[in-house]
Amino acid sequence: MGKREFEAIDLTERNREVFQALVEMYLMNGSPVGSRTLSREIDSEVSSSTIRNAMQDLEYLGLLESPHISAGRIPTERGLRIFVDEYLEVHNLEEEERTRLDAIAGNDGNDVTAWLDRAGSVLSELTQSASLVLAPKVESPIRHIEFVSLAADRALVVLVTSDGRVENRIFRPPAGQTPSAMREAANFINAVAAGKNISELKNLMGAEIDARRAEIDEIATELIRKGLAVWDNESEDDGSARLIVRGRSNLLGPEDNVDMGRIRELFDDLERKRDIAEFLDFVEEGDGVKVFIGSENKLFSLTGSTLVISPYMTGDRKILGAVGVIGPKRLNYGRVVPIVDYTAQLVGKMVAGRQ
Repeated sequence: MGKREFEAIDLTERNREVFQALVEMYLMNGSPVGSRTLSREIDSEVSSSTIRNAMQDLEYLGLLESPHISAGRIPTERGLRIFVDEYLEVHNLEEEERTRLDAIAGNDGNDVTAWLDRAGSVLSELTQSASLVLAPKVESPIRHIEFVSLAADRALVVLVTSDGRVENRIFRPPAGQTPSAMREAANFINAVAAGKNISELKNLMGAEIDARRAEIDEIATELIRKGLAVWDNESEDDGSARLIVRGRSNLLGPEDNVDMGRIRELFDDLERKRDIAEFLDFVEEGDGVKVFIGSENKLFSLTGSTLVISPYMTGDRKILGAVGVIGPKRLNYGRVVPIVDYTAQLVGKMVAGRQ
């Protein structure tokens, strides 16, 4: 799992036992854990004073902290990192969880966007966190492109590839867009799109627009540029429609100490999605699930959130995209990690099977 490198800490057997039990109780209950509670959990023959001494050792080592005077202890960010790397017991998927994930591949034909949207919704529901699904770039030759107006400031670009896949992206159209401008833009693209993928088409469009400027008005020109740019990382939106976010409300959580300012900031980050390319930076080295805790998570570090993310791949190990969840540092890692892992494997098989 992805991690920040820490200097190895050699704990005594007692300190390891206390540390593991305390972190597990904290992740389960979300409250500071005291020595008396731990003594009942560990061994009735171990005194509270012995456990207090172990907790003091762990606090000195930077693995625990006390959020209030005379309160119990909670793990620090460093403590959580070491727990995830060294002590985490990953659970097996429940049959119901596996069944719900397997049902993602429904009856949407080749509509990859619908699959990924459903995968995000199920992942969010199962983990009770916000889910993130980074869709693959479209590389197949294009058969047809269409623009659909949703509102004054929202439009949909629908793309059909030569292998029958259907994908759609929402983007912000230029001010003053009209149905006729959308038809004009679509006709202009489709006249030259056949047999080209998005990257090739985007490179070609600049020259085509300059050469045939008299045939197309300013609004249609901007529609073409923005409509194609949602599949590319050069636009202001940075390909943001490739990032599907579900379950934002789960980030509010039941905790009494929820910092609403940080939550709003996280919502804003998710809405802007300006750092979408960095999601692939998280997973580009090797495969498997990676866990980024608090400040290790450079996308959402200011909110103190945890990101659990995994790439999904083709059969020859080419990374297509990524799936993951974002939630509080007090996350049920043992349950969330295998759910993210299985979802990534499932989505990889579905998407690769249609490419």
